[in-house]
Amino acid sequence: MRVGRAEFVVSAAGAAQFPRDGLPEVAFAGRSNVGKSSLLNRLVGQKGLAITSKTPGRTRLVNFFRIDGRIYFVDLPGYGYAAAPKSLRETWGELVEGYLRARGELRGVVFLLDIRREPTDRDLEMRGLLEEAGLPWIPVLTKADKVGRSERPKLIHRIAKGLALPDPRQTIPFSATTGEGSRELWAAIAERVRAPDPRPARS
Repeated sequence: MRVGRAEFVVSAAGAAQFPRDGLPEVAFAGRSNVGKSSLLNRLVGQKGLAITSKTPGRTRLVNFFRIDGRIYFVDLPGYGYAAAPKSLRETWGELVEGYLRARGELRGVVFLLDIRREPTDRDLEMRGLLEEAGLPWIPVLTKADKVGRSERPKLIHRIAKGLALPDPRQTIPFSATTGEGSRELWAAIAERVRAPDPRPARS
């Protein structure tokens, strides 16, 4: 998909700062340094839209990006960075959990994991939260260019097993460097955006 316009809207520290125009939202979640910003930039074709950093834990707010005036991409704070002060980690957790559980515009979550790593306890906590919240999620395996093609089946199977996915083919290997997986991820996102609110009974 070719994006005509992608723009940063707001870095929100709380629900009062979230956009109120009712556009559907797709959130991006994953542990610190998993490559969320690089993935976002690759998807929209703008290198500087989301700020990338080699320092884990840089993203501390909920960042909203409006895509072609039709949907929001929502960059959630990374989790699992032990060097962040405990009080900040708790605040991020409350902010993210509140957003995932209560945001009516949210249609699903792109759940990022490093293809080279097994799911951590924090990854499994995030998966559990998504399941509890009734949110559809898209498992995306970042940094796919870092491993050889022959290694992939074993790594993908290991991650799928760790996440209790019934089929490893549900995952999308992705490379922000080469663009691999962009088309598949856009298709999955488009499907989520077209779908109705996955939690219609939620107030």
